[in-house]
Amino acid sequence: MGKKVLVLGEVRQGELRNVSFEAIAAAKQISDGGEVVGLLLGNVSQSLADSMIHYGADRVIIAHHSNLESYTSDAYSQAVMQVIENENPKGIILGHTSIGKDISPRIAAKLKSGLISDTTSFEMIGEQVVFTRPIYSGKAFEKKMITDGLIMATIRPNNISSLQKNETRSGEVITMDVDIKDLRTIVKDVVRKATTGVDLSEAKIVVAGGRGVKSKDGFKPLQELADLLGGALGASRGACDAEYCDYSIQIGQTGKVVTPDLYIACGISGAIQHVAGMSNSKVIVAINKDPEANIFSIADYGIVGDLYEVIPLLIEEFKSVAVY
Repeated sequence: MGKKVLVLGEVRQGELRNVSFEAIAAAKQISDGGEVVGLLLGNVSQSLADSMIHYGADRVIIAHHSNLESYTSDAYSQAVMQVIENENPKGIILGHTSIGKDISPRIAAKLKSGLISDTTSFEMIGEQVVFTRPIYSGKAFEKKMITDGLIMATIRPNNISSLQKNETRSGEVITMDVDIKDLRTIVKDVVRKATTGVDLSEAKIVVAGGRGVKSKDGFKPLQELADLLGGALGASRGACDAEYCDYSIQIGQTGKVVTPDLYIACGISGAIQHVAGMSNSKVIVAINKDPEANIFSIADYGIVGDLYEVIPLLIEEFKSVAVY
């Protein structure tokens, strides 16, 4: 028997994040022929709701309130709870993003429900959903299921393929006014750092630098290679601590967790804290002068050499074959 599954769509700078579409794909399977309902919060455009339908949602709810224009955990959790009470879904799927990680335990606590976070895959065994998630900094995986009550999980970006976009799909889009009160935090203004290019957490290709890059200027050829490949620039904590780059691109246990199709590690030794944030990348290429560097133990391909010699050669080769 099919289940109704609610999917929280996450909007960043006016665009839906890719993980929202991946969450819809997961919800389609979990619903087992039931209804997938998309949820958008705040003053969002009709086109975003249509996008959720094109990627598989059956209908979309837009929850309206002035206090939903900027994210606060109090406002978002209140709005989501009102939608849940109105819709009574059997499952809720969110992205394992900064918002998903913050709001999901609040909702689970209010519902007195279980929560399986940071899932990378799942399988259907009969009507039971069995989720897989990494533990011990990615050294092992565990399988978990919710045996009673509502199925609630967050999914790691870039691990579950979204469905093919179908612009002929149609579905109902409704607006719901929600009541937001007793807020402990009110956002007066949001100042964003100027960022360009691909979102690091959702990038299919990541070029990352470590202490071996040696300077801020050393990151320039890495950025060029990332731009050439349509990817994003990342860094180890060591590089960030040395002030070669901003902490916003830090990858690792205390930074972002990424799962790209291709991860190019440049001048990164392979400390366990960094490996925890990228070890599930589909293909890992390591460039390091030290043949004994730990990064080579997890790399699919290794280049022992000076990154200042290797990176320009890669850039030149990619430009000549135009495969990007």
